[in-house]
Amino acid sequence: MPTLTGMELTVCLCTHNRPRYVADCLDGLALQTVPRKRFQTLIVDSGSTIAAHAELQILATRYPNTTLIRLDQPGVSLARNAGAQAAKTRFIAYIDDDAIPDPIWVAAIQNALDEPGAQPAVIGGRILPKWEAPLPLWWPASLRGVLSIIEHEGQGEYRTPDLPAKLEPYAANMIVDVQALLKAGGFGGNLGRHGTTLLSDEEVQLAWRLQDLGHSVRYDSRIVVHHQIQASRFRPEWLLARLYWQGFSTVLTRKTLGYRVAVWRELPRRLAVALLCAPLAAVPRSSTVLMGARWRLAYATGYLQAAFRQ
Repeated sequence: MPTLTGMELTVCLCTHNRPRYVADCLDGLALQTVPRKRFQTLIVDSGSTIAAHAELQILATRYPNTTLIRLDQPGVSLARNAGAQAAKTRFIAYIDDDAIPDPIWVAAIQNALDEPGAQPAVIGGRILPKWEAPLPLWWPASLRGVLSIIEHEGQGEYRTPDLPAKLEPYAANMIVDVQALLKAGGFGGNLGRHGTTLLSDEEVQLAWRLQDLGHSVRYDSRIVVHHQIQASRFRPEWLLARLYWQGFSTVLTRKTLGYRVAVWRELPRRLAVALLCAPLAAVPRSSTVLMGARWRLAYATGYLQAAFRQ
């Protein structure tokens, strides 16, 4: 099996108007325990302002083996696909611009890829929170995951008994075989963050598509990044919008992958939630009361709208 000798890994961080977070991420990459010549860094500027792009240009010159790519059209899926197309290595490691890699992040990736057996097409890693402010007490404990947090410890193939049933890969910390990604059509353009739209699951859609094609898609908690959780997200309005778009994204992913039966199987439950919780739509979105029921209403609303969408 090929081993990672020389420069065999591309690290890709996609960004939109957030040079401060990019600087923190690049500082983390500068502290990696492996020699800097072992990996390349691609910064993909997804339609940032002229001022933000100028800051990114300065940052790119400060770190060796770092290249800046500019896209005039914003969209995280477009940016990730551009990173894959520009990569000159077999594997690309995606990291969010507001994530800071553990000092042994690249070494852990290389070790995971060098393990005996067939190399996976996707490896999802652990994403630990780095809080900008304490998580509010009103925040439902079951919804830490919507902040792109993955705290499970262990290894195994996704969608098998080796891992929790609802565990999914997040592109905040995700390694992908470049050729497998491109052959599968890349990250879907119908999902992914774009402007204020909180569509998600583009990485889940890609991972399940590759797994359905017979590739191994694994989770490895030894590959760790620390996600800077923005305090600006700790608002009821943001959480309700995030859950609405998550319900919408879940249906789009299932339809795209041909899992339409799963959409209709879950539909009665989502419809029941929407009907039972409908009066709560009158509660001001800025209120924190009854969040347990209101986020379920938001998710069900997004789910139903996507299910009946032509």
